[in-house]
Amino acid sequence: MTEHKNLTTADGYPIADNQNSLTAGSRGPVLMQDFHLQEKLAHFNRERIPERVVHAKGAGAFGTFTVTGDITQYTKAKLFAEIGKQTEVIARFSTVGGEQGSADAERDPRGFALKFYTEEGNWDMVGNNTPVFFIRDPLKFPDLIHTQKRCPVRHTKDPNMRWDFWSLSPESLHQVTILFSDRGVPKTHRHMNGYGSHTYSLINQRGERVWCKFHFKTMQGIENLTAPEASKVKGENPDHATVDLYDAIKAGNYPKWRFCIQVMTEEQAKNHPDNPFDVTKVWKHSDYPLIEVGIVELNRNPENYFAQIEQAAFSPSAIVPGISFSPDKMLQARIMTYADAHRYRLGANYQQLPVNKPKCPVMNYQRDGFMALGNNGGDTPNYEPNSDENTPKENPAYAEPPMYLGDVTADRYDHRQGNDDYTQAGDLYRLMSADAQERLIKNIISSLSQAKQDIQMRQICHFFRADPDYGKRVAAGLGIEINQSQLSLSA
Repeated sequence: MTEHKNLTTADGYPIADNQNSLTAGSRGPVLMQDFHLQEKLAHFNRERIPERVVHAKGAGAFGTFTVTGDITQYTKAKLFAEIGKQTEVIARFSTVGGEQGSADAERDPRGFALKFYTEEGNWDMVGNNTPVFFIRDPLKFPDLIHTQKRCPVRHTKDPNMRWDFWSLSPESLHQVTILFSDRGVPKTHRHMNGYGSHTYSLINQRGERVWCKFHFKTMQGIENLTAPEASKVKGENPDHATVDLYDAIKAGNYPKWRFCIQVMTEEQAKNHPDNPFDVTKVWKHSDYPLIEVGIVELNRNPENYFAQIEQAAFSPSAIVPGISFSPDKMLQARIMTYADAHRYRLGANYQQLPVNKPKCPVMNYQRDGFMALGNNGGDTPNYEPNSDENTPKENPAYAEPPMYLGDVTADRYDHRQGNDDYTQAGDLYRLMSADAQERLIKNIISSLSQAKQDIQMRQICHFFRADPDYGKRVAAGLGIEINQSQLSLSA
């Protein structure tokens, strides 16, 4: 006998009647105390979240990535550590310009996004089904997307807008040529390639960097729809690719892609005829042949579309040690804007949602905000640096090598190196009148006396470096005797 499952409110209160509102008499008005009715209607009003500005219409599934080729000479990323190693993934495929209710068979680039749940954090490979893009400067991205959306006057798609923009942006010609070729309308999500499009970098255990491009070659073969076929499919089943992906996986016909990379050394990049970081151009395979890395297989459908696909958030900012960025201008902008879009759409804590949550421990100082899950950091500090030995600390072992950009080098420069943090503070102290100095010391003692002694000692050292009298007076006010050895140890 099946156990009866009680219907409840979100607070867990059992519901006796889910068919009839609470009213004053059979024909009377609904009462405000009907909290179940209020909860249902209020939640219903809030069920829709903002759709993605681009890539709104999509489908996805879970699967695995299996390493088949050794690329440890190029990267220390643990997901590539050994042949046969498997990593769980989620994939999302999408059209770019349409809304959530648009047809799958539109002539439009396809999004091709993968999230690898690695032991070092999530790596998001956020690409398209084309190896290039329309523009190379992110300043033009909002304008490009506006031309792919609806006319602000007629609220319909307008060829004048897109062709006006493309004709004034010759860098788009490569992508336009692909878009209007046979590959402009993939038959299904399973029958198209995926590309990282941008140039990324790989870093090995020795701290050596190479530039790379990511390729995902469909093992189902490339198949496309002609313009008449696409029109027919749109009329018969606008969700045909979404249905196809789900049904194929349900039937055990798991789609697969061969994951490959191209590699370019920093020296080769300096002598490359084109800018190797220009996303409107490809690297010739004859010069930089594909190197096989592994196989991506999708073998599990989502249990709930909203929870696992609509809330899935992919951003190029999600990297792991051994995979990093390049000077590609479009990539640099996407690192910021994608994560920002997710915070707008899903909230500041979108990485805490189950589908986005890393499989490895996450330790940081982010607190609060909508939908902060778990214990929200408990009683640990929400700032850094701090004196608590049990809190997460930075680890220089994960530092990336400098990125050489012609005459300058991108690196994390120590802002304290070469800076004097004490002289001007001491000058200010010495400029004060005796009365002003006295008030300063009393104010500091009033506050600093409430801190732990090890913190007091550390701060007193700073006062001494600014002016010995400054430090001595604060120490005396706190009842602390100072000698030179203590100052050296606390420095």
